[in-house]
Amino acid sequence: MKTDVNYKLYLVTDRDLLKNTDLYAAVEEAIKGGVTLVQLREKDLTTLEFYNTALNIKKVTDKYNIPLIINDRMDIALAVNASGVHIGQKDMPCTIARKILGNDKILGVSATTLSQAIKAEKEGADYIGVGAIFHTSTKQDAKPVSIDMLKEIKETLSIPVVAIGGITIKNIHQLDSSNIDGIAVVSDILGKEDIRLASENLNSLIKF
Repeated sequence: MKTDVNYKLYLVTDRDLLKNTDLYAAVEEAIKGGVTLVQLREKDLTTLEFYNTALNIKKVTDKYNIPLIINDRMDIALAVNASGVHIGQKDMPCTIARKILGNDKILGVSATTLSQAIKAEKEGADYIGVGAIFHTSTKQDAKPVSIDMLKEIKETLSIPVVAIGGITIKNIHQLDSSNIDGIAVVSDILGKEDIRLASENLNSLIKF
């Protein structure tokens, strides 16, 4: 388990949400506001475009010594020497992902149930992303996960647990007693006019 990773405020990218800035500037502003981890998620780029984007995002994250996680694409993560990969339940099996990545990279796995989370931990995951906790427009097919289930997963596992899905400054207080290790946010950072301020506001409200 990678014990030196700070999951407190985990940014997941979505360039479609950006208003008056490009992705690289947005990520830098988010980091300046307190983001501790960045996941690059790109569903509609070609492999070459994704690779070039990841290279440039890594220049930003490296500047601030922030880990860069690549969503789904093991090849891109290895090609740019990212800090790790995040995979879902329909992606490559966790055991295979760990073999390909090696033990020095971060491996995150999405889970909606306790059994999925336990399985991922046994198979080599470094952290679990649990959600969607609240309704989210960025992932319409995300299954809802109750806060009680989130707490149960956290109480059962020995690896870090991150909540994701529709988390905003208006509902984050509902997670205060969850004892989780962090929150993953998309819209409530990248969808704001002032990305740095949005990150600062969320960061100030994290009580776990």
